[in-house]
Amino acid sequence: MSSESSATIRPPSSDVQIQQSRRLPDFLQSVNLKYVKLGYHYLVSHLLTLCLVPLMAVIIVEASQLNPDDIHQLWLHLKYNLVSVIICSAVLVFGCTVYVMSRPRSVFLVDYACYKPPSKLQVKYEQFMEHSKLTGDFDDSSLEFQRKILERSGLGEETYVPEAMHFIPPRPSMQAAREEAEQVMFGSLDILFANTRIKPKDIGILVVNCSLFNPTPSLSAMIVNKYKLRGNIRSFNLGGMGCSAGVIAIDLAKDMLQIHRNTCAVVVSTENITQNWYFGNKKSMLIPNCLFRVGGSAVLLSNKPKDRRRAKYKLVHVVRTHKGADDKAFKCVYQEQDDNGKTGVSLSKDLMAIAGGALKTNITTLGPLVLPISEQLLFFATLVAKKLLNAKVKPYIPDFKLAFDHFCIHAGGRAVIDELEKNLQLLPLHVEASRMTLHRFGNTSSSSIWYELAYTEAKGRMRKGNRVWQIAFGSGFKCNSAVWEALRNVKPSTSNPWEDCIHRYPVQTVL
Repeated sequence: MSSESSATIRPPSSDVQIQQSRRLPDFLQSVNLKYVKLGYHYLVSHLLTLCLVPLMAVIIVEASQLNPDDIHQLWLHLKYNLVSVIICSAVLVFGCTVYVMSRPRSVFLVDYACYKPPSKLQVKYEQFMEHSKLTGDFDDSSLEFQRKILERSGLGEETYVPEAMHFIPPRPSMQAAREEAEQVMFGSLDILFANTRIKPKDIGILVVNCSLFNPTPSLSAMIVNKYKLRGNIRSFNLGGMGCSAGVIAIDLAKDMLQIHRNTCAVVVSTENITQNWYFGNKKSMLIPNCLFRVGGSAVLLSNKPKDRRRAKYKLVHVVRTHKGADDKAFKCVYQEQDDNGKTGVSLSKDLMAIAGGALKTNITTLGPLVLPISEQLLFFATLVAKKLLNAKVKPYIPDFKLAFDHFCIHAGGRAVIDELEKNLQLLPLHVEASRMTLHRFGNTSSSSIWYELAYTEAKGRMRKGNRVWQIAFGSGFKCNSAVWEALRNVKPSTSNPWEDCIHRYPVQTVL
């Protein structure tokens, strides 16, 4: 009896396995929803192509059924309506000519260079604090405040400060500030000229931006004098425009390249620290001392079609947002004197909120230009449901990862990078270049986005067709974006600022 039972009864687990094997897999569990979203994005983005395919198929089928008599009749019809043919041809040629002449000229980024200061200008945490203490200008509360800012800043032990700040006491002067500007600008330009083999006389447009140091003659005049640029060069010197001035300079150069044919433009972005170190005890004005470091970049742009072959990137979009009409935004980054008459740059406690508002406005403008149609439709549908139908739905945040492959977020500070990573729903890999630039070079102001791009290239991550989003914030208050498309698999140029240390990155930064 027991033997029969053991022979006829199967374990329950066997029945369950057979039953499961007869079912389709649970796709909601086995399929990653991100792939569903990618499929939807592909379908909607190629909707026009998918609709045109059947139409083209019908036209081809109908054309294949034409016999020689039908083709002969069509020829006779055109032959005896010569005037109509000529008029249509003339209109077509005129329209094509107008289109070609009015179409914006492509702007190519041939190459760029970032300045790497000598190792003797590096400053470690303890050295920074020791020098700050020995100056005698800071009280105990200010010293402790600076120590806390440094520890939480995300800066590493290899950032650079000007030579004048290494002396005890510091020796800020007009001459020292000029020397800092010359070292940074000429250092980056020497690398750029060597890598591109362009002659200084071939440069038709020069744009220089530096917010806090604007001597006479100007910084742009210093470059013209140093490299003996031609007499009819169109030079511009942008001052007081903050850390986003690098994108503004690119936009100005782009506009100039639309007007002047067959020419090259050089954009130099830097900041000067020597005369802008704060020696007071106002907390909001001490933060720049802890974050800003020496750095600069030089970028070569061209509208020459022949330069496309050797160019790294093509400029796709520049979107600029200015919130200066609002008083709080205007004063959130403000150069002023404290109660003791000492000059510095004050950072408002509302800075992050104002930056968030500027970012929202900027991406609202940028989104329709770069986001796939699928993301725009989802955003529009959510907006309609919420505004018109009063549906209780969360606002849809577009996925900018579908529009961009690389993100160069201005390395203004750890908090800025953290907030953008959170609000744009980015992955740690997307903000790695920004975090590592802040760690290795500090806040180099308007040039930081180029150190970040150089990091991406040094890591070998830039592929043909990749899109790069450079986004920067600056006083005023401004939020500016530049979008680039890689024209080839981009390798790091000679004298890339990361070439001797890229193997050590990424590193774990202070959280």
